[in-house]
Amino acid sequence: MKAKIEIDREACKGCLYCVETCPKNMIAVDERLNGKGYYPARFDDGEKNECTGCCMCAVICPEAAIEVYRESKK
Repeated sequence: MKAKIEIDREACKGCLYCVETCPKNMIAVDERLNGKGYYPARFDDGEKNECTGCCMCAVICPEAAIEVYRESKK
């Protein structure tokens, strides 16, 4: 299954729970600060398309800053 996530840079406070939780290591720390002065998480798929859409990152995010999108099967 192909999936991707989107992280709201401005809502992310850089707790990095999502980085620790991702079973495929698809989330990394951004090198740029957001408007609040935090280093937010960023989706780092590197064109590998390995994200399974497990939603663990979205579930653990205390700021609800992560949206998971899965490719629908037709």
